[in-house]
Amino acid sequence: MSIETKKMSNSITAAGGNFADRLRSWPEKVRSFYSDVRNEMRKVTWPSWKEVQGTTTVVIITVFIFALYFGIIDYIIQHAVTYMFSMFKVRG
Repeated sequence: MSIETKKMSNSITAAGGNFADRLRSWPEKVRSFYSDVRNEMRKVTWPSWKEVQGTTTVVIITVFIFALYFGIIDYIIQHAVTYMFSMFKVRG
């Protein structure tokens, strides 16, 4: 018997009951889980449309600022490395 099979059989017996009992109780556990999810989702406070628009605008502007920053840094490093290679190029 493989290690995974032993672990699975040990976890089934450690959980109590036999596998058939656990299998029969599965639909009730799923219903309970979805009921809990629905109850928690009712507690969520959703942002207003104005808040969504505001935060989306901030994210888009921030992305463009970072893109510009990294573009400038990339340009500077590219030219610095090219200059360094041209300085140490073997002429012959």
